[in-house]
Amino acid sequence: MENITQLLQSPSLNLSADSNTTVNYKRDADNYITQLFAEQLPAVQTGFFNVHMSKDKIVQPHWHTNVSELVIVICGEVVTTVFNPFTQKLMTYRLGPGQVSMFPKGWFHWIVTLSDNTHFLTVFDGPTPDIVYGSDFLRFTPKEIMNLAYCVDEEAYAKAVAPIKESIILGPPPGCVKASTPIIQAAPAYASGYGGVSTQPVKQPVAPWNGFQQGYMYQQKAAAPEMWNPVYAQPIQPTGPVNSYSSAPYGGYGSPQAGWGQGVGQAMPYAPAYPYGG
Repeated sequence: MENITQLLQSPSLNLSADSNTTVNYKRDADNYITQLFAEQLPAVQTGFFNVHMSKDKIVQPHWHTNVSELVIVICGEVVTTVFNPFTQKLMTYRLGPGQVSMFPKGWFHWIVTLSDNTHFLTVFDGPTPDIVYGSDFLRFTPKEIMNLAYCVDEEAYAKAVAPIKESIILGPPPGCVKASTPIIQAAPAYASGYGGVSTQPVKQPVAPWNGFQQGYMYQQKAAAPEMWNPVYAQPIQPTGPVNSYSSAPYGGYGSPQAGWGQGVGQAMPYAPAYPYGG
């Protein structure tokens, strides 16, 4: 707290930065991550990744040892999944623009994209998140340890993880031959777990929103795919007056609301107005 106080009192204080500048990871031209953390903006007490991805890509399984994470979808569609260590269930959400899901600190999670030109933010409650990648866990765990711990065939394990040559952040790796069966289907048929995609019917469907189920979630025991139970998020009701300019989005999917530097009714490109002339 003392350091931030001194920083705020500094005559050279800067309170603006560009989150598009610093590239954290780039798979290709359509799949890359930029960042803004304390290194880019010292006064910030949080931080986030700008994630741009195409369809059927994945933010690989990983976890954070020191921060919780909030996923905010700007445009496109994603499916987020997190393992709940207390219930021993996978919690899966299908999200569209403006919708969010959370990954508590230390919980194993991943994100899959359902559409091209997907853009979302992953916001952390700390300025310097630690990340442990599933790819590193798999490639650095000796086959003998896997055999000793889980009775996994040593050679089969070594063969399975051999293609993982480095830390994979956005997958699959270029050139990977994917399974012919789609991993993600429509929300009512999607379920996580060892059983793969569930084909059980949904008994209580919710009203679709722009082609997908709003706030749709499955909870399922990881070791028992037949024990799934759909849970439906309740719609949020406003508790106060809603200004007309903030309740009507501009034309275009995922366009910004008023307050981004344009007047009401003036549809403009997705770009916030900065307080300086540059």
